[in-house]
Amino acid sequence: MSGTDDTAYLSERLALVAARVRQAVTERRRNDPDPDDAFRGLYVSADHAERLAAVASTGVGCKEGSPAIHEALAGDPSLHPGGDEPRLLRLARRFGLTPLDVDFLLVALLPDVEARYEKLYGYLHDDVSRRRATIGLALELCGIPASAVTGRSRFAGSAPLVGGGLVLVEQPDQPYLSRPLRVPDRVAGYLLGDDTVDARLTGSAWPVGDDTTPPSDTAHRLGTAVRAGVRLAYLREQPGAVADDLGVAALLSAGWAVLRLDLDALVADPAPADVLTAAAREARLRGGGLVAGPVQALDPIGQPAHARLLRRVAEQPVPVLLTGTVEWDPHWSRQAPLLVTAAPLDEQGRARLWHTAGAARAADRPEGWTDGVDPARELAAYLLGPDQIRRAAQAADQLALFEGADRVDAGHLRAGVRGQNAGGLARLSRRIEPGVGWPDLVLPDRVHDQLRELALRVRYRDRVLGRWRMRPGGGRGRGVLALFAGDSGTGKTMSAEVVAADLGLDLYVVDLSTVVDKYVGQTEKNLERIFTEAAGVNGLLLFDEADAIFGKRSEVKDARDRYANLESAYLLQRMESFDGVAVLTTNLRANLDEAFTRRLDLIVDFAMPDVAQRRALWDRCLGTELPRDPDLDLDFCAGSFELAGGSIRACVVTAAYLAAQAGRPVRMADLVGAVQREYRKLGRLLLESEFGAHQPRGEPARVH
Repeated sequence: MSGTDDTAYLSERLALVAARVRQAVTERRRNDPDPDDAFRGLYVSADHAERLAAVASTGVGCKEGSPAIHEALAGDPSLHPGGDEPRLLRLARRFGLTPLDVDFLLVALLPDVEARYEKLYGYLHDDVSRRRATIGLALELCGIPASAVTGRSRFAGSAPLVGGGLVLVEQPDQPYLSRPLRVPDRVAGYLLGDDTVDARLTGSAWPVGDDTTPPSDTAHRLGTAVRAGVRLAYLREQPGAVADDLGVAALLSAGWAVLRLDLDALVADPAPADVLTAAAREARLRGGGLVAGPVQALDPIGQPAHARLLRRVAEQPVPVLLTGTVEWDPHWSRQAPLLVTAAPLDEQGRARLWHTAGAARAADRPEGWTDGVDPARELAAYLLGPDQIRRAAQAADQLALFEGADRVDAGHLRAGVRGQNAGGLARLSRRIEPGVGWPDLVLPDRVHDQLRELALRVRYRDRVLGRWRMRPGGGRGRGVLALFAGDSGTGKTMSAEVVAADLGLDLYVVDLSTVVDKYVGQTEKNLERIFTEAAGVNGLLLFDEADAIFGKRSEVKDARDRYANLESAYLLQRMESFDGVAVLTTNLRANLDEAFTRRLDLIVDFAMPDVAQRRALWDRCLGTELPRDPDLDLDFCAGSFELAGGSIRACVVTAAYLAAQAGRPVRMADLVGAVQREYRKLGRLLLESEFGAHQPRGEPARVH
């Protein structure tokens, strides 16, 4: 129905109220023993009131008639052609108002639509300061005795008119009949054709428009359930899923409008009950439901006030779809909700969203993504929800604009995705943005192949474990777990960084000092925080020196053994359900519990490099910028000094400092001196046979 037709119908109904007001003024004047009292209403005289009452107020003519006229207007097809329902009748239907409720609403609304009725109401009250209708005046104008329960009950807090937030009964300390009635601005605006969201909801709730994305099968089934009468559901969100989007799609598929309610903002508001009332009223005005989350923002456990607020949210008179990542507690609502799991998008679903996000870029930019880059493949390792994909695509495009690139490349896409990671895990671990690649690794071909297999498992886990259903039972997650075992300096941490770089993931190194705690049970709590945060982050989790917390269980001889075994048992269970990517590194593989190794997807053994690999490591560590003296003999260094890659890099750095101090290129003597220092640091023997002709000057070789 058009806004003009809505206003015309409302004007007809208000005209009936205006007629009742004029009649009441006439009766009051007729029965007034002193109608010419100059102080009647302080400054509104009887003659003035009579003149005001004689003026039409609604613009469409004030028709005299009986209270039954509104029923004729409701059924008159000429007032709302095409079967469209006037807003007033639509509001009455959605809020369950009786005809008497509608009359009370119009009595309270009239002075907000026509200012002259403020003075008339003041005259009828014999108090010019009382310019709004009171309960007593509303009952009088509608012909209801002041003592009639049928009329008084319509202003109870649980009645549709007041409980729905359509009319506010103010000044509760006043006598019942003297309490003023006020129609909220949002309700008045709605009846007059204004669809602007209630200002009280700014930052807390907002409407969601139609989504052109076809609803998933889960959303369609949930929408069917809502259409059939389900009024409360809890959508538990898995990593990589967005339960809010599922709720929105379900309500839209059911033909309902959608109002999103942010529970974080609700609990932070000083008057959350007022916000909730306004949100429910807004949803009902729009003929919609609420998608409210996240539930964990209220933290109902141990918070009675939050638990009561969550119960109020769940019991609103509209469809309420709650979302969150925690398990539902039956005590959170009196009504049992429909429990639905919001599963992560599959590979094909994410590919569709990436394609849509690429096609939706600004018109002055090249359509789609850059040639040769397939986001679905490049970003297959990421578990992203629809909102995250849209934000990541926007961030990638902005980064390309900032860099002056005419196309978005894989680097921009990955940077955009990394920008969606929450900061919680970074506070519990050390974040490393990978800066190395496969060419930087000097490892045997067998190890290279295993590392690439690890990257392959991460990239295609959604297809294999999800679509092809190759995940075993027992509560196993979709995580990928690997163990890197080998001596110190053999490239374990660097290999993890290379794998992360290949997948476009950040590397998060767990700091054991923030995990291990001397108090019983505290270590498990710290680990749980890390695993929980990691589940929502697209990154690679690295447990360096993992044998410190993944060690073997031992025979219980005292209380310490028992608690240590409990810690290991917790880790075994938690690693089973982990959905992320984790790499454990250790120098002492034999110290790890066999139960951990059984749960690993891949075990990579890092051996000491051979001569050819050491030669490549010396050359790679020296780089291309460091000036070299012609006397450098890297073949001698590789053949004589059995060092791991980490030690070789340390030697090169030391030699570079010596050369910088002398102001010349790096010489062989610098390298030999650096090796000598590294041997001492490692506690190794200094044998003359190893140094040969390159014996350090001024210091004979010794055997310790």
